[in-house]
Amino acid sequence: MKRILSLFFAMEILFSQNSVVSQFSKAFADVAEKAKPAVVTIITNKKVTMSWPGNDDMFFFFFNPEDQRYSEPREFKTNALGSGVIIDSEKGFILTNNHVVADVDEIRIKLIDKREFEATVVGTDPKSDVAVLQIDAKDLIDIKLGDSDKMRVGEWVMAVGSPFSENLSHTVTTGIVSALGRSNILNSQSYEDFIQTDAAINPGNSGGALLNMNGELIGINTAIATGGYERGNRGVGFAIPSNMAFRIMSDLVDKGFVTRSWLGVYIQELDDETARALEIKTRNGALITDVVEDSPAEKSGLEEGDLIISFNGQSISDPSNLKNVVSLSSPDKSSKVKVIRNGKKKTINVVLEELPEEPQKLAKKNDIKPNQFGFKLKKDRSNGNALVVSDIDINGEAYQKGIREGDIIKRVGTQKISSISQFNKLIKEARSKGTVLVLVKKPNGASRFYTLEL
Repeated sequence: MKRILSLFFAMEILFSQNSVVSQFSKAFADVAEKAKPAVVTIITNKKVTMSWPGNDDMFFFFFNPEDQRYSEPREFKTNALGSGVIIDSEKGFILTNNHVVADVDEIRIKLIDKREFEATVVGTDPKSDVAVLQIDAKDLIDIKLGDSDKMRVGEWVMAVGSPFSENLSHTVTTGIVSALGRSNILNSQSYEDFIQTDAAINPGNSGGALLNMNGELIGINTAIATGGYERGNRGVGFAIPSNMAFRIMSDLVDKGFVTRSWLGVYIQELDDETARALEIKTRNGALITDVVEDSPAEKSGLEEGDLIISFNGQSISDPSNLKNVVSLSSPDKSSKVKVIRNGKKKTINVVLEELPEEPQKLAKKNDIKPNQFGFKLKKDRSNGNALVVSDIDINGEAYQKGIREGDIIKRVGTQKISSISQFNKLIKEARSKGTVLVLVKKPNGASRFYTLEL
């Protein structure tokens, strides 16, 4: 009897597992079937002018390169492939990457039903790598937008696009969300908040859809990390979050350009050494090293040494995260900025402004090795009696970490300094801790905290 019951339960588990697998498989198929008509193939053409060697003698070509004769410049057509997503079927709006359509002469859109249309560029934003196209077509199918902020690491996702060739259009691949909030992938000047996925993304997938299991758009596939000379997928792909892409798209459609906000601070990452010196438990946030004169930050009362940990209720993980959150916030509206100042939490109301032509720069994290330090200070009367580094030991820790002659010492720990005696006193008091934190202003105006061992 026991054997019969055991066999019964084993069969029930097996059938149950098969049922789960079947349902899982059907869910993927349903998502693909629903989403594929909203994904398009983008074919671009560009005219280039080139000159070719005009001598047909191969011996001459290889052994007399300095005497080569070239033909008259000729015009050639090059083409490239990308993907896009129909966002508005009535107006024919298509969301894609800027790098797919940048600097091209012709853009053609190919639908899943093989129809082709010429596309016009509504607007582009190179800083976020977003572009909006438009086609005049009927019977289009658009895609439902999802909330990318609700995505979690480990969730299943699906990528749809046209890798490598038109013949491979509407290729479907699956994977999971590998990470969120990835930045500094393309370059430090761009606005990056990528969703990382291991769903196969290859050349030609750029601009295509990243979908959740509800068939909703949660990202625009943008970049891949490759190994060496390989161009194909290595399981590390990146997508622009749908919330970010749609916010930029709305500006491009409404105004033709993107409005970004500005806080007006120089910031750096909070590393372990600096956090311990400031007696801060968290390692998340953006540490203010300087406040731009007459900026929203200065007007609101933000100070050097403040650690920004949240903005309008959204937690800030690092400087890149703050940069993205601020830039996409509405200017001229009050925003709540939570900071840690002198070990205590404080909320400050800030009214952001539109990003000026020369905005603040993020202070880059330097890879520096600890060493001993030693430098001399002098008061510079021509610079508001600032304490300026006048002499520095090139073998000392301060020099190794990046402090140079002409640098201004603004703070020791959390205290502003105005005299050499005050500096020496604070250094002496810090000896029991083993390290001291100093805020240094460079001749170019940038400021940075340095942790020095005593």
